[in-house]
Amino acid sequence: MITKMSGSNIELIKELRDSTGFSFNEIKKALEEARGDKMRALEILKAHGASIAEKKSARAANEGIIESYIHATKKIGSMVELLCETDFVARNPLFTMLAHEIAMHIAAMDPENQNKLLKQPFIKDQDISVEQLIQQYVAKIGENIKIGKFIRFHL
Repeated sequence: MITKMSGSNIELIKELRDSTGFSFNEIKKALEEARGDKMRALEILKAHGASIAEKKSARAANEGIIESYIHATKKIGSMVELLCETDFVARNPLFTMLAHEIAMHIAAMDPENQNKLLKQPFIKDQDISVEQLIQQYVAKIGENIKIGKFIRFHL
């Protein structure tokens, strides 16, 4: 149990904050529950993120952005409509980064439809699906996020 904040505990919290985007208090609680075990704390935070995403999933997502990605060869590209609840979040750099990551994934993996896209392993981290990636961002940003329309172009 973390009762006193030592330098190593602070460094661990900082490391987890950088990798997950969760708040200091959420990370501290997860570490306490995991009795200082970093991997267990990550599992707790992941479950917490999925829980947050599930609670927010019913909320309307009528704002958002359209993001594009063109591969270096200029032979493959994609566009994706990423939706959120407010225009404030649509301008958030984290949201923009997520839209770009999804557009790149679409260009690389050519999903047939939205359901298949959500279930595909994310190209930059094969341990999570695109759906789990979005859930992580819902937990970080605090709003519902949905993929709208998308298209992939190729020559």
